[in-house]
Amino acid sequence: MSNKRKTALITGITGQDGSYLADFLLAKNYAVYGLERRSSQKDRQNIQHIMGKIKMVSGDLLDEASLVHAIREAKPDEIYNLAAQSFVGESWKQPVYTGEVTGLGAVRVLEAVRQVDPKIKFYQASSSEMFGAVRETPQTETTPFYPRSPYGVAKLYAHWITVNYRESYGLFAVSGILFNHESPRRGLEFVTRKITYTAALIKQRRAKELRLGNLDASRDWGFAGDYVEAMWLMMQEKKPRDFVIGTGETHTVREFVEEVFLYLGLDYKKYVKIDKKLLRPAEVNYLKADASHVQRELGWKPKTDYKALARLMADADMAAVAHER
Repeated sequence: MSNKRKTALITGITGQDGSYLADFLLAKNYAVYGLERRSSQKDRQNIQHIMGKIKMVSGDLLDEASLVHAIREAKPDEIYNLAAQSFVGESWKQPVYTGEVTGLGAVRVLEAVRQVDPKIKFYQASSSEMFGAVRETPQTETTPFYPRSPYGVAKLYAHWITVNYRESYGLFAVSGILFNHESPRRGLEFVTRKITYTAALIKQRRAKELRLGNLDASRDWGFAGDYVEAMWLMMQEKKPRDFVIGTGETHTVREFVEEVFLYLGLDYKKYVKIDKKLLRPAEVNYLKADASHVQRELGWKPKTDYKALARLMADADMAAVAHER
């Protein structure tokens, strides 16, 4: 048995999931490479603390030749494709770009793997948004998909093309169907981070209101730092299989708001305003994971519950807002 140090290439390493995965893999003694577009070099905030421990390679999901070059340079054992236009709301404004990056980007990486070295293991970041207008509750690996946004549709293409390359070319290619997962490294445009950051501003008397759209949308929320372990576990299996990753608990946006504001000693009803401009053309109303398969097969369970997540994010944003001041 070889004790060779493993190498991983992460697309989207500067994002929330990519940065937590990089932390996780470094702790497992991996050599970690991050794929980075030239235009995103200024956005290294999430990986600033590990810049001396990882190597960055240039590449873009819109350009297959650059992906071939990056894979040849990194020589990875595992590729984690976490890069995407990942904001659902923005996908309505940029549907074609979302399709190019989030959908066709995945097949460009798969095709590059097939050309350079078909033995490389490939992980695709699939999304609960593929379930959309849900056909059954809770959602499992066999629940039919019904996406309700250009983002969900693009993710569904990437999901099925991953299955297709696995079955057609014998690649070790897997998809983790991750339900909503949040953290202090989440972008400010995402609803949970928008809530915790604005609540921190209100608490420190630097904002007077929080504008939100649909407070009744229900989501299965977990902590991103827990979910990257599930990605890694999937890649250590002998046979490639897809798994639903979630907590099995659902809460509304309103409940998340209430939890955060209560924790900070505020009455959310005094500050939250509904803004109809923030409502989506088609809404995903209710998502709830059945993660019994991943628990049974891989022994994975989330460590951070919903309340702990809300408080973790609120504490981080209280510190961030105080620091900015």
